[in-house]
Amino acid sequence: MSSDLPKVIITDFINDSLSIEKEVLAGIANVEAFDAYDELELHGKIESAKAVMLYHNLSLSATTIERLTRCELIVRCGVGFDNVDHAFARQKGIAVANVPDYGTEEVADSAIGMALALSRGIHFFNQRMRSDPDPWMYNVSQPLYRHRGRVFGIVGMGRIGTATARRALAMGMDVRFYDPLKPDGYDKANGIKRVESLEELMKESFILSLHCPLNEESKHLINAKTLQWMPKGSYLVNTSRGEVVDTAAIPDAIASGRLAGAAIDVLASQPPSPENPLLVAWRDQPHPAYERLLINPHSAFYCEEGLEDMRRKGAEACRRALTGTRLRNVIN
Repeated sequence: MSSDLPKVIITDFINDSLSIEKEVLAGIANVEAFDAYDELELHGKIESAKAVMLYHNLSLSATTIERLTRCELIVRCGVGFDNVDHAFARQKGIAVANVPDYGTEEVADSAIGMALALSRGIHFFNQRMRSDPDPWMYNVSQPLYRHRGRVFGIVGMGRIGTATARRALAMGMDVRFYDPLKPDGYDKANGIKRVESLEELMKESFILSLHCPLNEESKHLINAKTLQWMPKGSYLVNTSRGEVVDTAAIPDAIASGRLAGAAIDVLASQPPSPENPLLVAWRDQPHPAYERLLINPHSAFYCEEGLEDMRRKGAEACRRALTGTRLRNVIN
């Protein structure tokens, strides 16, 4: 490690030998990782960094960004960028970029897989037979319905939403989406249908899959009130951001039969508190959520190839910044 080279800091999540990042940045920068879970742990460690790679275990607020005296780029090594104050970074002259394409296939596959595990009764049968195998029969999960022709609703038609739509189309489902930012014609080009409001989409959807970013408009977009728009016996899948869903409303929606099942890959706080109402219901065997709720630990993005892509693309963004090459995927 040369003391003459600029410094690239990896704030969180990565804590191994950094072989990928060091390969990409060889001769360009020294790389350090701190595996932090709170930005307070970074105080005194990252102020002189020329570039910062941020994952999802913590946030970078204006307080921390203010102390970055040499930084040219913050890379959010992932799709969402709600955990970095990118507006303040812009005021400081620091570019913020994301890695929007590293896990497109994996998240889409996970969304479809979770939807099928619920709507084909796979998760229910597994839980029920384990705890109460009598009767050992298909009809303990009645009714289940054919997917072909039913509405697969998508909120947010970005890269992952589009990949999910194509998978649902291959299953013969009627794919509809709500995304006011998508230009006219996108629906026709992809053989899907646009709807003009969230309420309209939710009222039509047999399965509702969330793929929107987290912002002021989307926080708690799905809540006790909006869940009432869903048809009775429908399914909810969230592989976007935890706070898009007010998860406290899900147990009652399942208990009432409004939702026949819900799959949640990401929560507002990770790891969640054991007192989280969603987890309490999920672990309570007498509660209907025990058999009809899937919770994963923010893992929809993960595969070995995708994880390497995320790291390599993040490091390549830093290399571009440090060598004066035009930046890509700048979001601020």
